[in-house]
Amino acid sequence: MDNVVTAPAPTLDKPLMHYGKRTLERIAPGMPQPDYRLLDVCPLTPHIGAEIEGVDLSLPIGEDLAEEIRQALLEWKVLFFRDQHAFDPQSQLAFAGLWGEPEPNPFFPKGDTVGVSRLAKDAMAIGTENIWHSDHSFMAAPALGSVLRAVEVPSAGGDTMWADMSAAYDNLSEAMKARIEGLTAVHDWVPSWGCLMTESQIAAHRENLPAVEHPVVVRHPRTGRKLLYVNEPFTTRIVGLSDPESRELLEELVLQARIPEYQVRFRWQPGSVAIWDNIATQHYAISDYFPQRRVMERIAIAGVPLS
Repeated sequence: MDNVVTAPAPTLDKPLMHYGKRTLERIAPGMPQPDYRLLDVCPLTPHIGAEIEGVDLSLPIGEDLAEEIRQALLEWKVLFFRDQHAFDPQSQLAFAGLWGEPEPNPFFPKGDTVGVSRLAKDAMAIGTENIWHSDHSFMAAPALGSVLRAVEVPSAGGDTMWADMSAAYDNLSEAMKARIEGLTAVHDWVPSWGCLMTESQIAAHRENLPAVEHPVVVRHPRTGRKLLYVNEPFTTRIVGLSDPESRELLEELVLQARIPEYQVRFRWQPGSVAIWDNIATQHYAISDYFPQRRVMERIAIAGVPLS
């Protein structure tokens, strides 16, 4: 019997093998439950994503209503507004301005309105945003949020999904939380956007967009809640680890956004508008509508360095 080799015991605490109850908190511990008087909140899941009714975004938004919308975004991480047919690019800029200044994506095509990017996909331009990511994480101060307006949508398909990265962090094992506490990771645009560029084009953009570092575990700038801040296209390595160890750890961490319990999915219609907290969430634009046409207009909202 001395020569019998026994298989190692299965690892039961791997996050993607975790079944049963998950921790799904809508608000940060200790935060008061918001009270809404000027809008109606219709949740799409118990903890992420809500449709807001009773608000016309094309009209001026007073400070009381603006504060309720801000509170709703902190609570639900992504808000949806339907039938906003009078909502034009100027309205979109004004709405985004409730949180801050617009922040152009250096790689997006420019729209007719300064600060608004027009994203048109059809049989000639295939959608490539179908990967879980956080907008502008490759910048020193990543975008605080984004506002997306549906201009033209396919008859079926073209949904967008969002994942709550605080839920992703909360459900890590205690051993994993201890392992990643205090680590930083490099975020870089070259492996994704750079694939479409020549070496000289990369060098020209690199002058203004060097690789940056962010904590692997970030505290949300408004709520203080901990969240997992790594994403597949832009996070390239974890500082201080060997290449094999960094790859193994990143592969496990980026998979957390794919767990359905952390997600909400939205079906676009003409006149739909979404705003999301770009620090608290990642998103994924489902590219299942080829060769149909899908046209969206987006504004990113300038953020602050993360800690």
